[in-house]
Amino acid sequence: MTSRVGRPTDNPKPHKITVRIDDINKKILDDYCKQENVSQMEAVRRGISKLKTDIK
Repeated sequence: MTSRVGRPTDNPKPHKITVRIDDINKKILDDYCKQENVSQMEAVRRGISKLKTDIK
C-alpha cells in the first residue's frame, strides 16, 4: 500500500459536489466570503450546516 501525500487531517472531505449558480447567487456568495474572510467552500459548508435545522 502506498503512503498518501499531504497533511493528515481529523476531518477528511472525500465527497465532491459540483454546482452551477446564477449571477445573483454568485454575488451573494462572493460578498459573504469577503465579509467573513472565508473561502467559497467554507461558506458553502456553513450554508449546508444551517439547513440541518430544517430537517424533520
